[in-house]
Amino acid sequence: MRRTVTLRLLAGMAATATTAALCVTLTTMPQASAAVGSATGFASSNGGTTGGSGGQTVRATTGTQIHAALCNRASSSTPIIIQVEGTINHGNTSKVSGSSCNTAADVIELKQISNVTILGVGNGALFDQIGIHIREARNIIIQNVTVRNVKKSGSPTSNGGDAIGMEANVRNVWVDHVTLEASGGESEGYDGLFDMKNNTQYVTLSYSILRNSGRGGLIGSSESDLSNGYVTFHHNRYENIDSRTPLLRGGIAHIFNNHYVRLNESGINSRAGARAKVDNNYFQDAKNVLGTFYTSAAGYWQVSGNIFDNVTWSSRSGDTNPAGPNPTSNTSVSVPYSYHLDSASCVPSIVSQTAGANKGIRTSNGNCTPQSPTAGPTSPTPGPTNTTPPPSSSPTPSQPSGPNLSIGAGSDGSSKASGTSYGDVRDGNMNTAWSPNGTTGQISIKWGSATTVSRINIREASGSDGTIRNWRVLNHDTGAVLASGTGAGVISFAPTSMRKVTFDITSSTGTPRVAEFETYAN
Repeated sequence: MRRTVTLRLLAGMAATATTAALCVTLTTMPQASAAVGSATGFASSNGGTTGGSGGQTVRATTGTQIHAALCNRASSSTPIIIQVEGTINHGNTSKVSGSSCNTAADVIELKQISNVTILGVGNGALFDQIGIHIREARNIIIQNVTVRNVKKSGSPTSNGGDAIGMEANVRNVWVDHVTLEASGGESEGYDGLFDMKNNTQYVTLSYSILRNSGRGGLIGSSESDLSNGYVTFHHNRYENIDSRTPLLRGGIAHIFNNHYVRLNESGINSRAGARAKVDNNYFQDAKNVLGTFYTSAAGYWQVSGNIFDNVTWSSRSGDTNPAGPNPTSNTSVSVPYSYHLDSASCVPSIVSQTAGANKGIRTSNGNCTPQSPTAGPTSPTPGPTNTTPPPSSSPTPSQPSGPNLSIGAGSDGSSKASGTSYGDVRDGNMNTAWSPNGTTGQISIKWGSATTVSRINIREASGSDGTIRNWRVLNHDTGAVLASGTGAGVISFAPTSMRKVTFDITSSTGTPRVAEFETYAN
């Protein structure tokens, strides 16, 4: 059931559509920072995305003032930072004319311009029933704003029903710490929350919330619109979305460390030759979270480290081709940038603490810990793909006592190589084993009720292609790190009551093979 959002359209006098009449309402401060932090992902490629860095800072409390700020620039490429506070709506958003802008009423129009930052400040920036349209533009940053209930039919309408829409030769856009939400699907008048069309490239969507919509977003408006791509989605929360999280038509997308909750029909829909790198995401209470849907034009994916928690899969039939129930890679995707990759098990926790507008623009430090702007880096900084675990000791050689609690329990994991099974780690047989797809992955033991565990024994199979190097033991219920270290064997930690314990392999010399994942109370 979708949440109902009560809307209030604030009254306001429509400002005059001339630049001169609006100049006196704007306060400028030279050489301010364009945004908090910097982009990770494809927005950092192709020369990078800096927005209005180095330009004037202008404060705006109406949509007309946003347009006036764009039109008052010396040229359409003069850098500018627009700090927005208050509610932007149809009543206060008019067209403004000028040689450095091309705006329209009832939509925030970033058209035929470049080098712009829109930053929510103070008590917050709410775009209420007003969409943000980026067209024939480049080097744009949108940060710390909320856009809600944008409609394409009914009343009022804006931006074709997209909360944020990009089209026509758009390059280098970073959308960060925003909240995009609707109150229903197409039948209620809404379209996509985050759409890219007609040659849009080098985009990052990070630390954002997308919720309560029929459509999360798309890359490519049709099977023939294949000029889009190079898009990164990381540390976002998709909640109560019917489909398109996102829909990929051609191009390349990197999708990592996102939390997907209640995807009602389908999720990541890779089709028409699209290639998606899908790493360390957490899919929860959802259906058909990855695959090719509603078309016979296949897409592809590379999967690693994902967790599928109460995910259901349809049978393959006709134009329904889910990747599950045990997704495996059918392509290989490389990315040109460095990034920190959080463990999938902590994604619900870290995303809940960082994603969305008005959260303090906090990020993850790559080790599942929130980072405030004043405490260090404000966005993931370049570094190794697999982060180093926190310091701890290697496994202790002393053997546990008592029954092996894994016998008779359940098991699951992030991925499994061909010919291996999650159940092989709890069958008491050293001749069977589980391997991840690659050098990293997670394997879990789970029980129907809370069970106290203080030691585990990771027993590698003989003849493995690789040896486990770095690992973490996680309380899957909370995401807490119970222990970390190097090498397989007996691992001790404080007695912990939990329903699920996860062994997270963060690096190894090759593809490891775990024959047994034993758990003990003492």
